[in-house]
Amino acid sequence: MKVNAEIEILDSLAKAILVAARTAPKGKGIDDIVTCLLDHDDQEELANRMEELSDIKGLKFLLRDAKNIRDSDAVVLIGLKSSGAAGLDCGACGFETCKGMLEAKKVKKEFTGPHCMIKYLDLGIAVGCAASKAKDLCIDNRIMYSAGAAACYFEMMDADVAMALPLSVKGKNVFFDRTSMK
Repeated sequence: MKVNAEIEILDSLAKAILVAARTAPKGKGIDDIVTCLLDHDDQEELANRMEELSDIKGLKFLLRDAKNIRDSDAVVLIGLKSSGAAGLDCGACGFETCKGMLEAKKVKKEFTGPHCMIKYLDLGIAVGCAASKAKDLCIDNRIMYSAGAAACYFEMMDADVAMALPLSVKGKNVFFDRTSMK
């Protein structure tokens, strides 16, 4: 008899969630999405880095989110490693032309930018598809800027921008009773 065996399949389900991110529609069919599934040691490192980033930035909510990362049964990261621009000259990036945006000096903070707005939309769609797949699989989850920011800031993944999707299969949703921190 296996008691509470549901946790044993989480690694496979997390990979299915990453499939949803990978196969999400992409602007002009160009896939600039990068994904990672963290192991337990990586999760702990990410939580530690989030606490470090909290000290650097003075953002206390990173401490709360670091606890959520530690309490998660799995964590996936979904990021963007931009390969260029859509070539639409739409101005959504803040530049008059795609060429102007591509020639602009990149800023590196938690994330690197600017990038084509279509690429950012691709990331959002991929993250949304992943969260939807997690929901369909009855896995508690929460999209976290904070964990993605720390992963990029400390170069834990090769991405310009990333979001984290911590996953939990406990009797109580660990992401539900989060206290507000400024």
